[in-house]
Amino acid sequence: MNYSELNIEKLTLATEMLKAIAHPMRIAIVGYLDGGVKLTVTEIHERLGIEQSTTSHHLGILKNKGVLSSKRDGKNTYYFLKHPAFTGILDCIENCGCQD
Repeated sequence: MNYSELNIEKLTLATEMLKAIAHPMRIAIVGYLDGGVKLTVTEIHERLGIEQSTTSHHLGILKNKGVLSSKRDGKNTYYFLKHPAFTGILDCIENCGCQD
């Protein structure tokens, strides 16, 4: 991709998405949703081991910034990655920043 050809609006959106995941819990959420997985807020909060209200707050941030989408199915709302390729960023973090 030629980054010099991206317009400032697209770069601003990309920056906001990166800021949105810049938190350990939100990185974990993105990781849980890798590979097309769809989870409810209850399933996510149980995996994170934090309060459901805190999980909902993190999900709201990710959804508001375009990282996640959601779909209602009966009583449940399922969250999933809006752009499945987004987990490539997690791969980069793991390979570039989390080494001993």
